[in-house]
Amino acid sequence: MRVYGVIGWKNSGKTSLMERLVAEITRRGFTVSTVKHVHHDVDLDQPGKDSHRHRAAGASEVVLASAHRFALMREHRGPEPDLAEVLSRMAPVDLILVEGYKRDAHAKIEVFRQEAGHDLIQPNDPLVRAVATDMALPPLPVPMLDLNNTLQIADFILAEVGLAAL
Repeated sequence: MRVYGVIGWKNSGKTSLMERLVAEITRRGFTVSTVKHVHHDVDLDQPGKDSHRHRAAGASEVVLASAHRFALMREHRGPEPDLAEVLSRMAPVDLILVEGYKRDAHAKIEVFRQEAGHDLIQPNDPLVRAVATDMALPPLPVPMLDLNNTLQIADFILAEVGLAAL
């Protein structure tokens, strides 16, 4: 599967860009899944619900299934799973867009807004292939893309992963 990342500091606009990219790339006929790295516990369960009771009893995995979707919750006791492990559990699609995992070894676009209050990541990460921004920046060794131009960014990613020519 092709994997491409969208990274940046908190409040830089990563999620908004991800949402627009998923809509645009699926509009073009490609299948897309996403992975979002979070820094807090994820829990879809509610105490007292049957699935929560299954987990509390010691189930390793619990699936919540309905007519339109299912959610798989897997307990892991130990270190946080790395991106490769997460990706290995996903169904095949044309492209997986990854939000976060900025230190992992995959190609990525950095979303940069000065208001986020941090320096660029790109100078210290050779896997940042472009910077999407809404401001003027000094020259960089990678392309600078207009953060508000979803078509341009989608074209860039699809060319990078071999799904379309630039």
